Parts: sequence; structure tokens; C-alpha cells
Amino acid sequence: MAKVAIIIGSNSDRPVAEKALNVLEEHKVPYEVRVISAHREPDALDSYLKESCDSVAVIIAIAGLSAALPGVIASKTEKPVIGVPVSGKLLGMDALLSMVQMPSGVPVGVVGIDNGANAALLALRILKLNMQERQ
Repeated sequence: MAKVAIIIGSNSDRPVAEKALNVLEEHKVPYEVRVISAHREPDALDSYLKESCDSVAVIIAIAGLSAALPGVIASKTEKPVIGVPVSGKLLGMDALLSMVQMPSGVPVGVVGIDNGANAALLALRILKLNMQERQ
């Protein structure tokens, strides 16, 4: 049963995801990885969030360019979403600004460009808070 879902918009984002995976594996936190584009596969993303994401407590969304993925996910779930902007043509600034400029009511926590490790560390802190609340 996964506690963290890592959703990447494209296989080209996998190197950034690996940084998060390494942290989660080091801390023995169950995770799952999916490649689902918010633009090219909106129905698949909806289906995953509705049907397959029940056991997940935190979602890490990794995307570059227009980086719509974290915001789309945050608009469809109450679970915490951590966005990781991926460097690209504009050195990742386009992705970073797309993530941090979410409208009111669509919260996305955003870490630094290509910083999958910090996303996983933030997910661990959120999981720890959830465990403390249950005690």
C-alpha cells in the first residue's frame, strides 16, 4: 500500500523523480510512480485520482514547461500536493512560476527546480504529522 504517489508528466521527468524515490526508499516509505500527462491524458489522470489513489496520503507531481500537472491534481483532490518544477528551455522558471501562481483554493506546495529530494523530505514530514494526529 503506497503512502506517496509520484506522478510525472512525461518519462523525460524520471531523473527528477529518481531523487525523490531515493529518499523514500532510504526511509522505507511505500510509494508508487505513474506517468500521466495532465494535457495528453486528462481522463487517465481523473481515473487514477478517483480509483487508484485511495491509499496515498501525499502526492508529488513532477512536471516541466507549463507544469499544469500539480495544479490540476490539486484541483481534484483534498490530499496534499507537492509540485516539483523541472528545468527545461527557460531553465525551469516557466515550470516554477506555473506552480507557485496557483489561484486561491488550489494549494500546491512547491520545492525548488529539479529538487525531487526536497519534495520527498516534505512528504515525509506531512506523513509524520498525519501519524502524530492519529495517536
